[in-house]
Amino acid sequence: MPKRLPHPVAHRHHPGLVARTEWLAMQPKNLEMLVTRDMPFGKHKGTLIADLPGNYLNWFAREGFPPGEIGRLLALMQEMDHNGLRPLLDPLRSPKR
Repeated sequence: MPKRLPHPVAHRHHPGLVARTEWLAMQPKNLEMLVTRDMPFGKHKGTLIADLPGNYLNWFAREGFPPGEIGRLLALMQEMDHNGLRPLLDPLRSPKR
């Protein structure tokens, strides 16, 4: 019998958080959002999503990503960080003035 993937479930402490999120493809538009969108809440509010520390992204992976676009972006960034792909975002960053 094929192995089943875990069913998405709400986190017990935060019902709005989902344990797993849908895949957000590594398309140019999505990668650009990682280097232009700021984290809108929490400990790292105001930090570019691409600059969030790996341990923070891993916490979301364990506890559940928030719903919607921000959750999908965090999931994509966590996958990139986990697989050592952060340098792919460097050419997309705005030059420092």
